[in-house]
Amino acid sequence: MDRFKAVTNEVKKAIIGKDDIIELVLMGILARGHILIEDIPGVGKTTLAMAFSKAMSLEGKRMQFTPDVMPADVTGFSVYNKARGEFEYKPGVAMCNLFLADEINRTSPKTQSALLEVMEEGKITVDGVIHEVPKPFIVMATQNPIGYAGTQPLPESQIDRFMIRLTMGYPDVKDEVDMLRSRRENNGITEIKGVVDQQTLIELQATAEKVFLDDKIMDYIVRLADLSRSHAMVRLGLSPRATLALASIARACAFSRGRDYVIPEDVQLVFSPVANHRLLLKPRAKINETGAADILKELLRQAGGAELVKSRAMHK
Repeated sequence: MDRFKAVTNEVKKAIIGKDDIIELVLMGILARGHILIEDIPGVGKTTLAMAFSKAMSLEGKRMQFTPDVMPADVTGFSVYNKARGEFEYKPGVAMCNLFLADEINRTSPKTQSALLEVMEEGKITVDGVIHEVPKPFIVMATQNPIGYAGTQPLPESQIDRFMIRLTMGYPDVKDEVDMLRSRRENNGITEIKGVVDQQTLIELQATAEKVFLDDKIMDYIVRLADLSRSHAMVRLGLSPRATLALASIARACAFSRGRDYVIPEDVQLVFSPVANHRLLLKPRAKINETGAADILKELLRQAGGAELVKSRAMHK
């Protein structure tokens, strides 16, 4: 709990007025998930990733995903060493702790797919040889809204590997004034100090993973996923990977609140970030001006949850 607050307080030095976003990102990291941030340019997406990298003392690398980026730039490649008479592996940018994939939806699908294995399994295979990435390993990707120049949608298999998708939005007037005031002497990033190291983060992830999840909470999570699959306006509902993600980040949410058990409110808090990018809607939803956010609120109402008591009481 203290370490959670220490990290978020450091990140807030660079990102002003987005406390809820900062907390959700850290929950995703504690749940060993990957984060997708979708928004217009200039609202601080890249700064957010860099701030987390510095606050957690992680080796961070950044790649600007443009149409000419090749898969080998991400994964690495083999080069023949004439002196030694063998091929040597030259690591790509993904060989780090925190990989910032900037504007991921501006590159080709072939390059996007190069991230599939490393995001799911934490390893990279080049010429049949497996290379483990450092632990912890986190991908934070940013993307511009679909329809902006040079963008193309991520395939469903790619987007499903992101545990959460967040939208930062514009700051309000007061926060933007505070940002101007704070930037007179520094850019925010320079003020951030590393308050946890890599080993500490791994230990925090392991602790969050052990948070108790009662069978009734599991049933609640699965009920939400099942309702999404049968909704009249949904063409593709939540996958089993989404169910696992929701359980993991609900544990991280409980941990961040100082509890060692999950309550329904934890699930409800993280449900939209986990589910909003995974729903594919039918054309009738657009005709009826119904968005994913509307459907997710409806699913929460249908699934109930008010009758569930706190998980610790059930555990006893």
